[in-house]
Amino acid sequence: MFNITELLKNEISVWEQLKNSAKPVVLYGMGDGADKVLAAFDRYGIKASAVIASDDFVRGQKFHGFTVKKLSDVEAELGDVIIALCFASQLPDVMAHITKISEKHETLVPSVPVFGDRLFDGDFITENKEQIESAYSLLADDLSKKVYENLLKFYFTGRIDLLPPVTTDKDEAFANILNLGENESYVDLGAYNGDTIDEFLHYTNSKYKRIIAFEPNAKNFEKLKLHCKGMANVSLWQLGSYSKNTELIFNNKAGRNSAIADKGVATKVATVDTILCGMAAGYIKADVEGADMETLVGMQKTMRNCKPKLNFSAYHRFEDIFRLALYIHSVNPSYKIFLRHHPYIPAWDTNLYCI
Repeated sequence: MFNITELLKNEISVWEQLKNSAKPVVLYGMGDGADKVLAAFDRYGIKASAVIASDDFVRGQKFHGFTVKKLSDVEAELGDVIIALCFASQLPDVMAHITKISEKHETLVPSVPVFGDRLFDGDFITENKEQIESAYSLLADDLSKKVYENLLKFYFTGRIDLLPPVTTDKDEAFANILNLGENESYVDLGAYNGDTIDEFLHYTNSKYKRIIAFEPNAKNFEKLKLHCKGMANVSLWQLGSYSKNTELIFNNKAGRNSAIADKGVATKVATVDTILCGMAAGYIKADVEGADMETLVGMQKTMRNCKPKLNFSAYHRFEDIFRLALYIHSVNPSYKIFLRHHPYIPAWDTNLYCI
């Protein structure tokens, strides 16, 4: 039987490693992730000695009182350092560069959530132990269980070497799990500019029964409409997906980062069950920037009645890796649940695939 305490019994948390290191701690990155890491440093009493960026981005700018420098300059000043990686990338050349740096300097990824402020630390594990262990038992294959184990270790320790052994391309998930046919009714939640519609078409030889797409951001929605112009049986909705039909504030960021926020633009949201109104769905993909659980709550009838194949992001909040699987199982216990991590540092692009 899986036991999270046993899994982590010989591991040291990333926060302890950084706090107790004899080397100067250097932040790599200066965006939202670095803001969250520095806030956590304050909480745990960790001192940062410098901030670096990739050479092409260093222009003498300031970040939280630090002058952003090149790694070579920091090496000349501080010697050997321990690096706290504070940004995310799926670009092969960037990931290769991070790996190269990690071969020279100890490099850790402090685990901070994409959304929310809960940290994956000892308190979090204690609070959620039962759910973490219960979700493991729902996973349908050995690879899913290995992904789950390594991601839990990664969140706790920040060790980058835990990711490559459990990283697979999306082709594996689409071929071995989803097996999409050429008569699918597809619901795309968080359709952005149409790129995931293109992904769907790639795996169905551009044949389908129906496509329904949600995109809350106005600029993205215009791009989505242009992208889908002339396509048959496509319904586009300028909506966010949620647990009820209402209006929420979105941050109005373009790109993939449009999300529920404290300040921004009033945006309509709706449940999948409402929009489908009893219509069958064969495949639902969701990348909804932190509203993943709420989205599942709003599609209970659809999951019960027609059991669509699911492709859900499971990395926006640390809870998502276990609570989404538990909820899906509670709504329809006949689902087989798989977990996959695709190329990304840190553990973004970690998805639940359910059939």
